Amino acid sequence: MKFSQKTILAASVLAACTGTAGAAEWSDTSIGYRYGTKFGEPFESNSINKSIVNLTHASGYKYGTNFFNADLLMADSKDPAAPGSKSGSQEIYIVYRHTLDLGKITGQDFKFGPVRGLGLTGGFDVNTKNDAGYNSRKRMLVAGPTLMMDVPGFLNVSLLYLWESNAPYNKFTSTQTERYSYDVHPMLTAAWGIPFNLGPIPLSFEGFANFIASKGQNEFGGGTKPETNIDMQVMYDVSPHIGAAKNTFKAGLEYQYWRNKFGNDHTKAAGDGAFAKTPMVRVEYHF
Repeated sequence: MKFSQKTILAASVLAACTGTAGAAEWSDTSIGYRYGTKFGEPFESNSINKSIVNLTHASGYKYGTNFFNADLLMADSKDPAAPGSKSGSQEIYIVYRHTLDLGKITGQDFKFGPVRGLGLTGGFDVNTKNDAGYNSRKRMLVAGPTLMMDVPGFLNVSLLYLWESNAPYNKFTSTQTERYSYDVHPMLTAAWGIPFNLGPIPLSFEGFANFIASKGQNEFGGGTKPETNIDMQVMYDVSPHIGAAKNTFKAGLEYQYWRNKFGNDHTKAAGDGAFAKTPMVRVEYHF
């Protein structure tokens, strides 16, 4: 059975409304900042400086969980905002995920082996960017099953199908490409937040890993490659050292490994910019 983007979007919106309608059993909202000097963009450099400001919200209610993140990514002139510009590009990237816990909905126990529960996840990604050559306008809907693993903190592993489209604008040639839908393709993804101790020091290991299949031909008729995007960080709660409540201020180190970024083959014309290996520093304020 095939589902249109409108059908999946309607289901995602319904799930969002369901999640926000119920009283939250827990929630965590934060503003963060991270910085790195080795970001990559296909057909450009793999040594782009970026400052990223994010707003993140996660919450749980009677039947599941919500996750929302909005990034504002500000690059230096190696990823210019226009041809010949000395100003860097700016991008807004938004992610929303809603997971329904089947055990909580049905009242049944789905625990087996290392799995503590089963869920159904839906959501979307959307972005806008003002760079010189591509100006992405991504829209992506996602849906699929989730395994909730029995670990300290959380580890969710999902197999999601992706309905992705784009409508780029090339400022070099003043060419607008009509919105183009890629082949529906799967993504094996994991998201985690696991506390651990390094001697007497309490830390948390957080992040996500996306393994994305090829999405067929791109909007220009070229092929795409499978991509791997792993973003992980180790965070330390500095709140007790500054007289703040526990888990208010966190600081740490982050690393992103992104091979064949956006499905571009890093061994061909997209070059090293399609294979980013990016260390970052990260700070967060939770409220």
